[in-house]
Amino acid sequence: MAGLIRFLFRFASRLPLPLLHAFGWLLGWLSFALSGRYRRRLFAHARQAGFPTGVALASVGESGKLVAELPRLWLGRAVKVDWEGAEHIEAALKSHSGVLFLTPHLGCFEVAAQAYAQRFGSRQPTTVLFRPARKAWLREIMAGARERPGLLTAPTTLAGVKQLINALRAGQAVGLLPDQVPPAGQGVWAPFFGRGAYPMTLSARLVHASRAQILIAWCERRSWGRGYLVHVRSFEHAGVGALSRDAAQAAGQINRAMEMLVRECPQQYLWSYDRYKAPPSAGH
Repeated sequence: MAGLIRFLFRFASRLPLPLLHAFGWLLGWLSFALSGRYRRRLFAHARQAGFPTGVALASVGESGKLVAELPRLWLGRAVKVDWEGAEHIEAALKSHSGVLFLTPHLGCFEVAAQAYAQRFGSRQPTTVLFRPARKAWLREIMAGARERPGLLTAPTTLAGVKQLINALRAGQAVGLLPDQVPPAGQGVWAPFFGRGAYPMTLSARLVHASRAQILIAWCERRSWGRGYLVHVRSFEHAGVGALSRDAAQAAGQINRAMEMLVRECPQQYLWSYDRYKAPPSAGH
């Protein structure tokens, strides 16, 4: 079975992006139709953030595209990527202070790290934090796909955190998804669109353990498979002030910065992600 899935994955990686996105759109709506739990969470989270039903429905197809595009992004030819705000990266790299990229579950966050590696990785590589897949065949694909010139990975372990700190202290870049729910003891409760969520404290710890600058970014998925557009903003652009050394206050500031990005394109946010769940026990 695993061999068949690997074959299908590699076959899909050769397909044009418009076709994959069309299939993904159908896949998203199939998931929506078959899962009442999915529908309830989708509508509840979008409504909590103040967005109408139309935004939630528009995100259904985008969520499917997020899955269907992975074979191409991991194993296929490079996709077309444009930039908006790349001057913030240029300025941060010139300062040699390290760059921490914070990206919510918005658009195609997989492309953001790849695009940085392709354009800036020869000057300073970027390291992204990831949790290894449980399936051996998927771990094999992910390891080969995510580690490429200018792009490194760090596991969600103490050794991985030390790797991130060392990268920032060396003036390199690090990428995180700060709206993930970490295990208990590795986050704090802070409001996200007016409701308590449990974001990680790692983002603030990395900044305070280094001289790193924070940049907030997201990758827009263009319609009809026309590629992607990476948007980059300074942390100051979010209007939340300098990052506090208090863990709860810092988590709230980062949550507000992520809210600002989501408002730029709410139909591409992953509303089905269980953002408000209680944190799992450490080690699970």
